[in-house]
Amino acid sequence: MPKPSIGDQELALLHYLAEHEPVSVGEAAADFGEARGLARSTVLTMMERLRSKGYLKRQHVEGVYRYSTATGPNEALSNAVGQFVEKTLSGSLSPFVAWMSQRAEVSDSELAELEALVTKLQSRRKED
Repeated sequence: MPKPSIGDQELALLHYLAEHEPVSVGEAAADFGEARGLARSTVLTMMERLRSKGYLKRQHVEGVYRYSTATGPNEALSNAVGQFVEKTLSGSLSPFVAWMSQRAEVSDSELAELEALVTKLQSRRKED
């Protein structure tokens, strides 16, 4: 069963935590929250929501909870994309591929990544 989806701000917090873990709520509020105008209580709420959704874990260390990622931002992003495709695009990748083809700026590395994915998909089809 896929994990619950997360919002843009939660995803940004998850990226922050992945780069700085393990982090206390105070540290995240001072660094991540203040830069975005978020109160400590808001950061705490977001961290606890991410924990309840299975994206974070916490450990009690010297009287303070320290949070670290249980999965990673990539899994969260992959889950969000999957839910977008299923719910918004009714499971069809065609609208997304059409959007990608019309997008003006695709870097060489992004294009190489897309080509590698197509090759992987084609080899999977041959195996089936």
